[in-house]
Amino acid sequence: YRQVHLDFHTSEKIPAVGADFKPEQFQAMLKLGHVDSITVFSKCHHGWTYHPTTVGRQHPTLTLDLLGAQIKAAHAINVKTPVYLSAGLDEQTYWRHPEWSRRLANGSVPWAGSNDVAGYHEMCLNTAYLDLLIAEIEEVCRKYDADGIFLDIVCPRPCWCNKCMTDRTAEGDDPREEKSLNDHARRVYLNYTKRVRTAIDGIKPGLPVFHNGGHIARGDRELARQNTHLEVESLPTGGWSYDHFPLSAAGARVLGMNFLGMTGKFHESWGEFGGFKHPNALRYEAALCAAHGARMSIGDQLHPRAKMEEATYALIGAAYAELEAKEPWLVGARGLAEVAVFTAEAAGVTGSGAGQMPNGNKADEGVSRLLNEGRIPFDAVDSETDLKQYRLLILPDGIRLNDKLLALVKAFIARGGKIFATGVSGFAPDRDEQLLDFGASDAGATGVDPDYLVPLFDLPPWRSTAFLIYGQGRKLNVTGGTVSARRDPPYFNRDLVHFCSHRHTPNSFSDGGAAMVSGPSGTWFTFAGFSIYTERGQQAVRDIMLHGIHGELGVPLIEATLPASGGRVTITRQDAQRRDIVHLLFALQSKRGQGVEVIEDIIPLHNVQVAVRKAAKPSAVTLAPQGGALTFTYTDGVARFTVPTLDCHQMVVIAD
Repeated sequence: YRQVHLDFHTSEKIPAVGADFKPEQFQAMLKLGHVDSITVFSKCHHGWTYHPTTVGRQHPTLTLDLLGAQIKAAHAINVKTPVYLSAGLDEQTYWRHPEWSRRLANGSVPWAGSNDVAGYHEMCLNTAYLDLLIAEIEEVCRKYDADGIFLDIVCPRPCWCNKCMTDRTAEGDDPREEKSLNDHARRVYLNYTKRVRTAIDGIKPGLPVFHNGGHIARGDRELARQNTHLEVESLPTGGWSYDHFPLSAAGARVLGMNFLGMTGKFHESWGEFGGFKHPNALRYEAALCAAHGARMSIGDQLHPRAKMEEATYALIGAAYAELEAKEPWLVGARGLAEVAVFTAEAAGVTGSGAGQMPNGNKADEGVSRLLNEGRIPFDAVDSETDLKQYRLLILPDGIRLNDKLLALVKAFIARGGKIFATGVSGFAPDRDEQLLDFGASDAGATGVDPDYLVPLFDLPPWRSTAFLIYGQGRKLNVTGGTVSARRDPPYFNRDLVHFCSHRHTPNSFSDGGAAMVSGPSGTWFTFAGFSIYTERGQQAVRDIMLHGIHGELGVPLIEATLPASGGRVTITRQDAQRRDIVHLLFALQSKRGQGVEVIEDIIPLHNVQVAVRKAAKPSAVTLAPQGGALTFTYTDGVARFTVPTLDCHQMVVIAD
């Protein structure tokens, strides 16, 4: 549950590598950090190994078997040691065999691009480099008592090297077509993962392995299952943001695999010597992992002399001591959610494929942010997910329904489930026709941007008015649906012929028709609201959509009086112990410098009111890990109680 990922990418220009390593000091820091697993290095991005080797190249200024010494010292205090090998980057091999490198269409090599730029160069797994990598993995498995293998910088990536171009042509593929490129990249990657698994199992059958590409694609279970477990890389300060991990965890949960969240101790990101985030940030990130059913890994960068930094492990220990005390309520817990999100990435929406940085799709990012701020637990599902446990399925912005998805959605509705769709979600793949019954049909795009929304319900804290919405919606013909918000379009769009004021034209006090309508299938909000919320962050637009979501849910699974900014709630269940665990979190994030998201101050909240829907009256409600009993009421199938103090993270145990 409490892992450290100990980066050790070390230049050959640095002397006395490993000179300050002492087993006792290494062990003392692991104990200070409350660490129970540490990923240690066999081979780094520079291409050097940190142990004697007959296959690779040992770092030229290293004079001891550092990997062996680290494993021995860690195992002596019952700390596990997965072993890291850089798979996609190997600078030493690149300079000796540039023909083994991955190439872009223009012939340059990712990452550095050209040889006059400082940085690494990526290798191609369709060349003889793969044979070298497999031999390196086999050497580690034979020589060392590794508790797993971590392979970095690997995922399906199109390549234009001579070998890949020649192979695609020989296989009858058109090397100019994107599909051909992607299909070939996938075949190369799956061949690599198969060879890795075969090599490991020939020496240590069943040894855990993880292939890290920086992002775990939602909706691609074949790729996920090349791993024995998942490590969700998500450094909030490194560009991923604090919105990234909850969505990634929501997708990982439905796969039925153990997973951990990987953050860093750094102020910003990997490779940052001397950078430290505030201890409260790591406390919150550990709590976030716990709340989402994940184990945790914290990234560190070991100094080349191999002495562990006491300040780092005091920082890590502050978070991990709390996590360790909470483990009895975390082990074996599964997430509870009644809302499912079919993400744009899982649906294969064009432009939704993400790299390692935040989500890669504004609709997915927006729906995650909106539900988290609305304190609504959710899972991110795909076409293989059993939807029976969910009451509401959200289709964000652009989920057009092919035959398979349409059958899945209709079966969900037939079982009593409801849909909340936005934008053109629910449309046919090849035409603008709404295939679901929301009591309205599509009449084309509105043609105006921005537009105005008039909710036909109270929307505190605002009084009734027309609310601006950036973006173009859909015109509707209402055929029996219940309208809960309408459009009040502007007089005209701003252009060269006519414009008004500094930004856009005001509303015209006219009825532009329905903007949100409900029918037998659920509720349809006719704007791409989740993408708009990502781009603009308008609370009124968020709350209009939340009104539609709550209207379909009825009595929610859980409610808590937490602020939208920084307040989060999830609920998990330990079946063996016959108990539910409510996780309440609160911390305020702010941006410093050039958009770095940080947490510094954690302000305790008091008298947080919580309501949880339960089929039967609980036998007890208690705080964890403190153990104090809470007074509760149980009426109309809902248990209600008040949490006296929330300091970053509080668990509440509801016993059957």
